[in-house]
Amino acid sequence: MAIYQYELSNASFRKQQRFFSSPSIGRPTAFLSHSHKDNQQALGLQQMLIEQGWDIYIDWQDQKMPERPDAETARRIKNAIVHANWFLFLATENSMSSRWCPWEIGYADGKKNLNNIVIVPTVDSSGRHHGNEYLQLYSRIDTTPNGALALTMLH
Repeated sequence: MAIYQYELSNASFRKQQRFFSSPSIGRPTAFLSHSHKDNQQALGLQQMLIEQGWDIYIDWQDQKMPERPDAETARRIKNAIVHANWFLFLATENSMSSRWCPWEIGYADGKKNLNNIVIVPTVDSSGRHHGNEYLQLYSRIDTTPNGALALTMLH
């Protein structure tokens, strides 16, 4: 079942996020692709995954990221995608219409094992589902009936 965006927003307030600095030994790492218009949902997903033992990289938390997007931004994002174990795509209306998010998933598709590219489908406040376009291509993270996150592998 797709994750409701309000659940992600609520999770962002549970406790202070542990910002990604360098991978912790034994913890899976993930690059989180999302629209900056969805920062609250990204923080919520980050928090939910931290609670399950993940380290999550969000580009705007990276102190070395340029303030304005440029070629250095693209280089840093490419590097972060390659070095993370997983690539997560937070599917929302904003990320689907973003210039950067489709580029990031396209780059990940060419660099990572397809089993390590994961869509996080969401449902917005109007009941619209986002991410369906990618669900046949990649694995996904869904919620279980008790609200926990679960990875559903495609292959």
